[in-house]
Amino acid sequence: MQRRDRGIAQSLGLPLTKCVKESRVLLVGAGGIGCEVLKNLVCSGFGSLPGVYGAERRASIDGVEQVPVSTKKPGIVVVDLDTIDLSNLNRQFLFRKQHIKKPKAFVAKETASQFNPSVNIEAHHASIFDSQYDVEFFESFDLVFNALDNLAARRHVNRMCLAANVPLVESGTTGFNGQVQAIKKGVTECYDCNPKPVQKSFPICTIRSTPSQPIHCIVWAKSYLLPELFGTSEEESADVAVTEGDNAEEVAKLKEEAEALKNIRLMMGKSEFAQHVFDKVFHDDIERLRSMTEMWQSRRPPQSLSFDGLKADAEEDLVKRGQALSIQDQAVWDVKDDLAVFAYSVDVLSNRCQAGETVIEFDKDDKDTLDFVAAAANIRSHVFGIPLHSEWEIKQMAGNIIPAIATSNALTASLCVMEGFKIMRSQIGSSTETLGGSKMVFLNSRSTERLITTQSLAAPVPECPVCSPLYAKLALPASGGETTLQDLVDLLREKVGYEDFSITTEAGIIYDPDLEDNLGRPMEDYITHGNKFITVTDEGDEGKVDLVLSTIVRTEAQSGLQLLPDRITLPLKPMKEVPETNGHAAGTPQPVNAPAATSSAGAKRKREAEDEVESAKKRARAGKEEVHVVDDDGAILLDD
Repeated sequence: MQRRDRGIAQSLGLPLTKCVKESRVLLVGAGGIGCEVLKNLVCSGFGSLPGVYGAERRASIDGVEQVPVSTKKPGIVVVDLDTIDLSNLNRQFLFRKQHIKKPKAFVAKETASQFNPSVNIEAHHASIFDSQYDVEFFESFDLVFNALDNLAARRHVNRMCLAANVPLVESGTTGFNGQVQAIKKGVTECYDCNPKPVQKSFPICTIRSTPSQPIHCIVWAKSYLLPELFGTSEEESADVAVTEGDNAEEVAKLKEEAEALKNIRLMMGKSEFAQHVFDKVFHDDIERLRSMTEMWQSRRPPQSLSFDGLKADAEEDLVKRGQALSIQDQAVWDVKDDLAVFAYSVDVLSNRCQAGETVIEFDKDDKDTLDFVAAAANIRSHVFGIPLHSEWEIKQMAGNIIPAIATSNALTASLCVMEGFKIMRSQIGSSTETLGGSKMVFLNSRSTERLITTQSLAAPVPECPVCSPLYAKLALPASGGETTLQDLVDLLREKVGYEDFSITTEAGIIYDPDLEDNLGRPMEDYITHGNKFITVTDEGDEGKVDLVLSTIVRTEAQSGLQLLPDRITLPLKPMKEVPETNGHAAGTPQPVNAPAATSSAGAKRKREAEDEVESAKKRARAGKEEVHVVDDDGAILLDD
């Protein structure tokens, strides 16, 4: 044993130390937390010993033979899509200035390997959403660490770990605060058991006509002006939405403005392009708004600007001045400085478009788009009397950046590895506690007496649509075109015992008892290999839990589809009591996660009810009976 390992062995014990060294770990994200987690994993010896692959290996603790620890290739796999930015260097200490613009995963591997050369590190510069990272990929790991900065990727990894039945250590920081959560299918609540806030969208009339906050102007520049000039239309933006409160006539006018802006886009490449854009959005459109006097009876009307009026005092070249100002991202530019940066950024983005970049999207790390959004948002803020902000502050708001500091990252990363030790301890059977005694851990910056607080891991939430289903795999033959949707329906009836059920993919419902038009179509029209899921919902009265299938492709000879495992027994959904409503008795058990009225089962029942109504009308016409049809909150009643 190397001298550097003696301290760890004394702390963890020899069986757990051996388990740690022979483990195979996946780290998703090599940013603020990811760099610290990787350093700790390497220094702790994760994946640093060669394992015995394909053979059963057992650990003996206190004379009791235990289950196999791992038969997988030891090592650490790092997956990250980002490249290194200058702003990363103040808290991501595996990177240096010479690494800027290089992939984070590759540089993190190179730097961390120097701490412990015996650790096998594998770096992937890719998105965790890529099809190569399927359920079988996740199944090859003993433990997964999440070090991500966005909700979508966290939810995706959470679901993949549930499908692969691999423990996950989820973590995150916000300023001085942070949290660590251990997750295991059927043992603890998952990341989606508690609802997460969704990205906020703003009414289109607020963004385009009556902004009152800096974020309104930033969203306008980011999701309307930039896409209309250099990308795709605002209609595809998730930040701006038409709501019930929006005036239909005003929305129509705004669409006319967008069409006019598209015509100005045709002037791209000409020297006066920036001036035409400026005068259109900061003069003509503002004058139209000012003419709507009823809108400004209780608020300050906007003040229009003209390009020539702001430029009148400028002696030097506007584009060169904007280029010099753009590096001063901590300063709050005045409106004339914003004009210069606006002209410079329009010139740069126009050149990129003419060089062949057909669609330019906002990226907080793309300096050109950030310059454009910051300058345009500040000019619009000036027009509406809203305080201006520095480009650095606008970057945080436009990029939805959660503030992070090095100390929180380091503390959270150390807690991640501590929870990893506990999970590994449970895998060798040396602890009878839940996941080896893992806890939900929080950094509490408000208390000077107790910085770290913990609470016991909660049980899975029965209503959770992500962790309550049963997960299995669907093996596809290499020549997928030979199988049809009918083959899958027959397989599910034979192996699972379904009678009435529906099949849903990302494209929507592809089969239910009333939708049989697709049965003859090839499976490859609906299902592909990768990290996508197929949800099978029981539409019968028993109320079985959903079955979620992940697809894999078998390279060996295989005829037809195959379920893994071969036979699946679905438990019933847990029952819950419902309060008394409309005269129905309280305490009547109902299946948790029962399909809503908009589900395929609800649609089926509604169609049956409509058929019943039509039949009743026909009987009434034939027998001259008077029938009243009442639609009572979605339920169609016959009153005769």
